Amino acid sequence: MAAVKTSTTELGESRVRVEAEVAPEAVEREVRKAAAELGRDLRLPGFRKGKVPPEVVLQRVGRDAVVGDAISAALPTWYEQAIHDAGLVTVGEPKIDVGDPPPKGEPLTFTIEVAVRPRAKLGDYEKLEVGRREPAADPERVDSEIHRLRESLAKLETVDRPAQLGDFLVLDFVGKVDGEPFEGGEARGYLLELGSGRLIPGFEDQLVGAKAGEERAVEVTFPDDYAEHLAGKQATFDVTVKEVKEKRLPELDDDFAADAGGFDSLDELRADIEQRLREADEHAVEAEFREAVVDAVAERADIEITPELVEAKAREMWHRTAHRLGHQGISAQQYLQLIGKTEEEVVEEAKADAEKALRREATLAAVVEAEGIEVSDEEVLDSLREASGVPAGQELRPSEEKKLRKALKRLQSDGRDELLREDIAMRKAVDWLVERATPVPAERAQAREKLWTPDKEQGKSGQAEKSELWTPGA
Repeated sequence: MAAVKTSTTELGESRVRVEAEVAPEAVEREVRKAAAELGRDLRLPGFRKGKVPPEVVLQRVGRDAVVGDAISAALPTWYEQAIHDAGLVTVGEPKIDVGDPPPKGEPLTFTIEVAVRPRAKLGDYEKLEVGRREPAADPERVDSEIHRLRESLAKLETVDRPAQLGDFLVLDFVGKVDGEPFEGGEARGYLLELGSGRLIPGFEDQLVGAKAGEERAVEVTFPDDYAEHLAGKQATFDVTVKEVKEKRLPELDDDFAADAGGFDSLDELRADIEQRLREADEHAVEAEFREAVVDAVAERADIEITPELVEAKAREMWHRTAHRLGHQGISAQQYLQLIGKTEEEVVEEAKADAEKALRREATLAAVVEAEGIEVSDEEVLDSLREASGVPAGQELRPSEEKKLRKALKRLQSDGRDELLREDIAMRKAVDWLVERATPVPAERAQAREKLWTPDKEQGKSGQAEKSELWTPGA
């Protein structure tokens, strides 16, 4: 028997209300679990600390004192089970209303109001003509790569002249605050590129024009966000210029080509760079084409997307970003300060991408349903293998394969495999559409888009625009 049973009511505009009921035995399991947790800290005569049985805890403190904590701890799991039982794909944050804690032997009820992914009524989605550009090597990127190679082979040569921006100086320096040296403020033989911005603002500017053997007093103020013991303080650095070095790039000739990669000529080096850039661009072209095919199908579909749904999706995207940043040790507030924006501004800027994502996801879900696309357990296992870093086609050791299959069974036991299955199904839907689409030159597709047709008079919001690379589940 399922722990949670549900009934769903459509509220319109892609919102639903879910009435959920948690079985009495499931509630009691959580009550006993909460009592056991409380018993770990409870001291009672006749029992060692942490060894008080749940039954004794309940007798001592009463069920009412425990059931609230039990419901709070289990509600996220019951919510997920309710959404799974109702077969919903939610968008944004839900509104949850929990009923009164039930007496023993009675079920717990709660309601969920939440936005859900809109349904798409597909138009033509087979054998579409979609623009696809040819892979290319951007001449600017070729020049940039050649410049990078020249930089890597550059030499520093000592010169007898005043230092200029772009020169390298070999320095000895001692920093002082209020006339006293401070930790980390001294260096010998320090190599500094003037204009690199590596040191405190104003430090490098005061060394322009210095010559080898010259001594200078450099006056600076530490930034307010510097180390706490130095932030905002004025300091003097006694600097001795030991050497002035000029960076000299190799000439663009056949000798440079030989040093850079063993090529016989500069033309061969450039051709090799162009080929590598073109090969890399082929992957970008394929990704762009897959996006364009999905967008072409979405443009022909009838999908109702309200501003409220876009808002919910945009906030969901921001919350995922904040969660990911948290795992990297960056708080949401720190990130917002770094980019100089408020949460509301970030959400507002995300709305265009949010609407596009909703259209794409709704379209692919409709294709999955229309074409009866299914996902096998073996495909799920392949995805789990890929997620664990196993190269495609490589076999796992029997013990590792056994662990992987057990992990899949655990996911299946509480419905957590459904999200993974849906992601795989949508990727298969993209494959299905791309296989049946006809690529045409990008210029031809753009020219055709400029032609007037009666259906364009109506206009559709959310029509495909160029965006960052998107994949199902992104």
